Amino acid sequence: MRIAVFGANGPTGRLLTGQALAAGHHVAAITRQPDSFPLHHERLDVISADVHDPQAVDAAVAERDAVLSTLGVPAGKEPITTYSRGVANIVAAMERHRVRRLGVVSSSGVDPHPYSEGGFLFNRVVLPYVTRVLGKSLYDDMRRMESLLRADDLDWTILRPSGLFHLPSVTDYTVVEGHADGRFTARVDLAASMLALLDDDRYVRTTLSVITTADNPTLLQWMRREALTRS
Repeated sequence: MRIAVFGANGPTGRLLTGQALAAGHHVAAITRQPDSFPLHHERLDVISADVHDPQAVDAAVAERDAVLSTLGVPAGKEPITTYSRGVANIVAAMERHRVRRLGVVSSSGVDPHPYSEGGFLFNRVVLPYVTRVLGKSLYDDMRRMESLLRADDLDWTILRPSGLFHLPSVTDYTVVEGHADGRFTARVDLAASMLALLDDDRYVRTTLSVITTADNPTLLQWMRREALTRS
């Protein structure tokens, strides 16, 4: 399959690109910084494009069979539009080129819930502060992105990971529709769950949660290493 990966130079995007190549796919890795992209392969095309540029996005989507978006930006006080405007450009290009399958990364922070194992500090302090203060503009734009997709008839799937962290290999991760009661998601598992969408029609026009239950970090470890980094 010919796959376009937007946000390919981020931590999850690199993992997804590598997994897709290992599975035998032809991959277009789309990034604003192609010179820093670390992977090389005969079935890999590294394409320089800004997701805010409709013409560049259109060219990147042409002749692909599916599109996967791991777009990610750091949270901040300034307004964020990368998710909503970027995915709007992707959707428009897919419709022009009659590409149907789309998977996008969002976040559990879009619709936060307390977690059974979260404890008072996480559920009552960390989670509200991250989702309502530090990451407010980030999650607001993800909500706009999700609303845009739900109004469209492409074969889209929204994936909502919890707190992202690093593991060296794919685990027996969990995917559920709607909210999942788990605080953390390994990026390698998120990448694997995105790639699995290409061979599975069960989750078309569905919002999924992806969680990792093995080798989770402690809250302090996660806050030090991962909190509010890009996808």
